[in-house]
Amino acid sequence: MVWAGIMINGRTRLHVVVNGTMMGQRYIDEVLLPYVRLFRGAVGDKFVFMDDNATCHRTLAVQDCLDSEGIRRLVWPARSPDLNPFQNE
Repeated sequence: MVWAGIMINGRTRLHVVVNGTMMGQRYIDEVLLPYVRLFRGAVGDKFVFMDDNATCHRTLAVQDCLDSEGIRRLVWPARSPDLNPFQNE
């Protein structure tokens, strides 16, 4: 699995998930805290985080983490090519 972030003025490097499955706590530790929290701080109050309905994105721990960091989420369908900017360049 690979995770990447995009924003109006750029994108992140690819984060490759090796050795195992992406679960809620791993998603928090490897994606939300090192990447998303940083972007939220740089963008400020207008920051909106978009992810899909992957199981690891929907755990209570992930929602608690986003809430505690003040990160608003825009929900969109899992695996939807219509909404995937990487597949629609």
